[in-house]
Amino acid sequence: MVVRGADGRYYSTEQRNDESRSASSASNSGTQKAQTENEEPQFGVDPEEAKQTQSTRTGQAWLRLFRLARPEYRLLGSAVGLLVVSSSVTMAVPFAMGKIIDIVTSSQAVPFGLTLSQMFMGLGAVFVVGAAANAGRIVLIRTAGERMIARLRRQIFGRVMGQDLEFFDRNRTGDLVSRLSTDTAIVSKSITNNVSDGLRAAISASVGVGMMVYVSPKLTGIMLAVVPPIAIWAVLYGRYVKRLSRQTQEAVGDLTKVSEERIANVRTVQAFSREANEVKRFDVEVQKIFKLARKDAVANALFFGGNGLAGNLAILAFLGFGGRMVLGGEISIGDMTSVMLYSAYVGSALSGLSSFFAEVMKGVGAGSRLFYLLDREPLIDRNPHGVCLKKTEFTGRIVFDNVGFRYPTRPDVPVFEGLSLDIAPGQRVAIAGPSGKGKSTMAALLLRFYDPHMGRILIDGHDLRDINLDSWRALIATVPQEPVLFAGTIRDNLLYGYPNACDADLVHALEMSDAWHFVEQFPHQMDTYVGERGVSLSGGQKQRIAIARALLAQPRILILDEATSALDGTREARVLESLDRVTKNAEHKLTVVTIAHRASTLKQSDVIVVLGENGAVEEVGSFNELLADTSGYFYHLMAAQAAEHAH
Repeated sequence: MVVRGADGRYYSTEQRNDESRSASSASNSGTQKAQTENEEPQFGVDPEEAKQTQSTRTGQAWLRLFRLARPEYRLLGSAVGLLVVSSSVTMAVPFAMGKIIDIVTSSQAVPFGLTLSQMFMGLGAVFVVGAAANAGRIVLIRTAGERMIARLRRQIFGRVMGQDLEFFDRNRTGDLVSRLSTDTAIVSKSITNNVSDGLRAAISASVGVGMMVYVSPKLTGIMLAVVPPIAIWAVLYGRYVKRLSRQTQEAVGDLTKVSEERIANVRTVQAFSREANEVKRFDVEVQKIFKLARKDAVANALFFGGNGLAGNLAILAFLGFGGRMVLGGEISIGDMTSVMLYSAYVGSALSGLSSFFAEVMKGVGAGSRLFYLLDREPLIDRNPHGVCLKKTEFTGRIVFDNVGFRYPTRPDVPVFEGLSLDIAPGQRVAIAGPSGKGKSTMAALLLRFYDPHMGRILIDGHDLRDINLDSWRALIATVPQEPVLFAGTIRDNLLYGYPNACDADLVHALEMSDAWHFVEQFPHQMDTYVGERGVSLSGGQKQRIAIARALLAQPRILILDEATSALDGTREARVLESLDRVTKNAEHKLTVVTIAHRASTLKQSDVIVVLGENGAVEEVGSFNELLADTSGYFYHLMAAQAAEHAH
């Protein structure tokens, strides 16, 4: 039972004898705080987000990008083989064209003793092989790319789902969705389609230059004079595009945030007639993306326009010098044609290499946002090798031992400072107090969404941080004030808490939560579609289905956070009576922690814990005991509530 100590705080007998362990816990919390302070800032929130971890710097980011393709090495290797075949055919075309021109214009003999028709047919067959190889390359590259996107999205989603609540406090849903959808596609494209195109360009450039040198070294030197300035220009362009790509992806994330949030809350928007304002807000984000896209367009225009100009000037010089060489008998018309065609291929290849570099830098920009998610370790350790709680041995005793807590996003605002409380197994405990005093925070700490900065929470004598988190959450169920229902049927939402339940179990749970009477009236009963977030149901209906889902999981600890606030008095009484029966008839003791304001809800509890300033325990006792003390905190709280309802 809870007792008041000499310092005015509430303690159990075990707590009073265990202060030294609390001091140790405080030391551990200091270590956690230090880890939090040194943590990498989240994108889209921290103004210093440009500061990157070592693993996301450009050089290492390149390596990480290409490591992502490692599982697809067979497909990519086959694609490279087909690429060599198709590129070989392509690069043979200029040489063949030059020879054909010389044969036609100078009556040279056809090689290998073939007729002209046979030679054309042979070249046609070679071109068909090249086309087939190119088609196969595209299929393999596309398949590898889609598999990479799927695998990367699975990895990112898995990492996001395993993060702690502080991460979600700092990062908005829209930005995370943007990373899952857009960023993964950019990264995949940069190391599949883009690498394939880059390899093809590299092969074309190297083979083309080699053939040009073979045919005419002098003309080759003229054409290659434009390569150094184009290469320097490409490096500068790539760096600029990398920075621009990251800014664009963050702007897209901001746009997704705004659109996702406003569409999800469209009822509130329309209720306040703020449609026009939200369109303006959306347009602001659209304009940010437009301005970045315009910068990208200008950079593209300058880069590719400059490349085109350099190429055209090189061709003019080539024609001038080449014409003189033909007139001087230094080179045949066919060889000059071959060099010119090869120079066009090389120019196209150099342009492709420039695009390859730019696209890879875009992938690096988008990849840094993904690598952050892959690298971030959650602050809450799931402790897979910790104490594993078993339902058959679990009693359900909960002790808050000198707990101090502040939300990570509001570090200057203390919620609890030395909260001490002992909840006995099988008790129905109500947490009461004014709004904002930490009632719901107690539920969050019990679910271990956060860890306390000071003190500890004991479950059956074990520090909650030492317990296997999955085994703990398997024993606890919660019903929040605003329950979340997933888009799907009532059945789907019920089975979320206990996937192996049969229809009889579902109906029984609905009856206990006083929900079956309205569910059975639906045409499709439990197969009724509830809409996104349960939008097709009333608030009271959603609460009762959420209670049924929690009871179906057969928890040992049940947390009800204003879980009946949307019900009228009659419905609430029925639900509370059912919960009372469940508590008394359960095979194992069920500990119920209720967070409530209503007197009708508080009356059903064995013990009421009243929280005051900084989450301190002001009073503890039954409803009648606390109400009998006319000078007590609880009495004035109930009196103020009654006066408010009277008005």
